[in-house]
Amino acid sequence: MSILIDALSPLPLLAILRGLPAAEAPSVADRLLLAGLRVLEVPLNRPGASDSLRALVQHVGSRGLVGAGSVLHPDQVADVVAAGGRFVVMPHGDPRVIEACRRAALPCVPGVATPSEAFAALAAGADALKLFPAQSLPPAIVAAWRAVLPPETWLMMVGGITTESIPPYRAAGAQGFGLGSVIYQPGRSLDDMESAARSFVTAWSLPA
Repeated sequence: MSILIDALSPLPLLAILRGLPAAEAPSVADRLLLAGLRVLEVPLNRPGASDSLRALVQHVGSRGLVGAGSVLHPDQVADVVAAGGRFVVMPHGDPRVIEACRRAALPCVPGVATPSEAFAALAAGADALKLFPAQSLPPAIVAAWRAVLPPETWLMMVGGITTESIPPYRAAGAQGFGLGSVIYQPGRSLDDMESAARSFVTAWSLPA
């Protein structure tokens, strides 16, 4: 089991902090940690994202696990390592990126949207699978995937997740959820962000 799955197991909610300014990383992290979230992702497809990742890593320390998302190219993996990131999430299943993560000993979660992509990513060495976009993969499809994927495969739903969609996805066999603009958006107040995060923590605690 990877350090990422270990960190997610108690509360499998990953905060996706797209557009996070480096200067705001400490205050945003503190509020999310206070709400109970322990795994934070900074997507790298924005200017200054590496600085934000580095600032988040330094502030969170051992209180949580910080990594990078939207990693598109193998050479970006070295940037993640340099910034102190401890996992990689991808929107796609490029085996070159997965291999770069394996060489760097970073857990890697590629994005997949079909069973063929899922099996290819697992064969390449993926630690978990990001089912993306979740809007196009309803619980019935997740249940069908679960029936054929190796039983130990960790499935994370990302894209359009709501508090209402968590219980049916859990019942279908999904184990984790990536939460983006539904909790964090640049300019959103810290109180609103923390409240939204807490609502998802509550949703996770409901029976599947």
